[in-house]
Amino acid sequence: MKKFNIYFTAGLVSLVATTSCKKLELNPANQIAITQAFQSVKDAQSWDTGMYGTFRARQNGIYTYFSDVQADQLNASLDFGNRNGSPHRWLDFQADDQTVPTMWAGYYGALANINQAIAGFKTITPNGAAETAALNQYTGDMYLARAFYYHKLVTRWAKPYETATAATDPGVPLILTFDITLLPPRASVKAVYDQILADIAQAKTLLASVPGAQGSKIFTIDVATALEARVKLYMHDNAGAYAAAQSLIASNKYPLITTAAALQTYWYNDGVQESIYQSAASLTELPPAMALYLTYKTGNSAYDPDFIPTQGIYDLYPVGDIRKTTYFSVVPVQIVTTKVTIPLVNKYPGNPALYTGAFSSSNYVNAPKVFRIGEMYCIAAEAAAAQGAGGEPNALIALNALRTARGEGVIAAAGVALTQAIRDERTRELAFEGFRLDDISRWHIGFTRLTPQNTSIIYTGPTYNLQTQPADAPKLEWPIPTNDITVNKNLVQNPGY
Repeated sequence: MKKFNIYFTAGLVSLVATTSCKKLELNPANQIAITQAFQSVKDAQSWDTGMYGTFRARQNGIYTYFSDVQADQLNASLDFGNRNGSPHRWLDFQADDQTVPTMWAGYYGALANINQAIAGFKTITPNGAAETAALNQYTGDMYLARAFYYHKLVTRWAKPYETATAATDPGVPLILTFDITLLPPRASVKAVYDQILADIAQAKTLLASVPGAQGSKIFTIDVATALEARVKLYMHDNAGAYAAAQSLIASNKYPLITTAAALQTYWYNDGVQESIYQSAASLTELPPAMALYLTYKTGNSAYDPDFIPTQGIYDLYPVGDIRKTTYFSVVPVQIVTTKVTIPLVNKYPGNPALYTGAFSSSNYVNAPKVFRIGEMYCIAAEAAAAQGAGGEPNALIALNALRTARGEGVIAAAGVALTQAIRDERTRELAFEGFRLDDISRWHIGFTRLTPQNTSIIYTGPTYNLQTQPADAPKLEWPIPTNDITVNKNLVQNPGY
């Protein structure tokens, strides 16, 4: 009998038995016959619950900070212990890096369950209108999660989408059915994006009656629209990206925060005002932690972070910008024996409601804010400006609305100056949320790490604070894990590894 491991959600089933005329066959406590996994809409609900649990585990933690430590806004402290060192240094970042296979397997493992669920849900016959609506919602959730994961994969393991080359650029393996025997080659970047858009379209249809709400912990029609805006921006479908982002802005469901106190409540205490989708978090089910930016040591009465924000990123925020006193905190820091007072990244200080001990033992856990209205303003501004002079008025409206809310004030700009202002604003708004390396890649810009705050407490040299990479550097795309290349001879490795 074919069985399926139930690792996606605890308690889905404890024991299942099937009988024949001569023997009793018992499934292990953590397994179920696949023929019995999709008997009812309640079964579908259990799969849906498991999907959300898995989804939350792939937000924040390594799934967010690993790309940021590779980019240009952070310096490795002398106490960082080589944690996340290889992407930060670039030179020794190779296909056998321990973290890359974890994320690759994390995404594809989630996709295996989703593909199984999509197929299985089609075999369930709902009983009445309420069950039909519920099954539609669970199915929409699966399509949207699949689109999300494939977008993460194709942005990190493939070249950015360019219309002229997307049909021939290698993307990632595109797997839409549950079959562990498959050894698929890499689909083209275009094929992956086409599938992402098709899944979003399915999700929007199935989630049409699930309204958006601030801090929603479930997928809604607004979450589908937010993902659509993000994906279309990365595809240079500027009209589509603008329309999707602007529809969420115009809804006024997620008003921008305008005071430092409210912004700090949002980030530190997991407020909901700007969140289109925010993963659930509780003391019994904690999402990934972001301790690398802080880590308080009681013995020193000071912080001891792995990575320190550069002076360059800190100075990008003008005085009066409410994000400056929210995203950073000027605190005592001790690195080895040197004690200084400097700004540290404070976007993930840990929600006190999620502490497992006193402040000094904070686990630096906050509810992941996966889609925010601030990102939609950035998308609307960038997409409108990319449409040329005719789109610049709309770009300025979105840009200045965000700037005004954050305490910066209105600007007037056009052409190249407007593009740079929009990029700077996106950098300010989305700093340390895992977007920076993707932006460097899709904007086709090189970089030199920004000026450090204090060279006496960081590693210095060409592979550290002086790290310089040209536009379209090969290692902007991550390596296909060594094990996958070995097992699946149909895969081709990215350049540079």
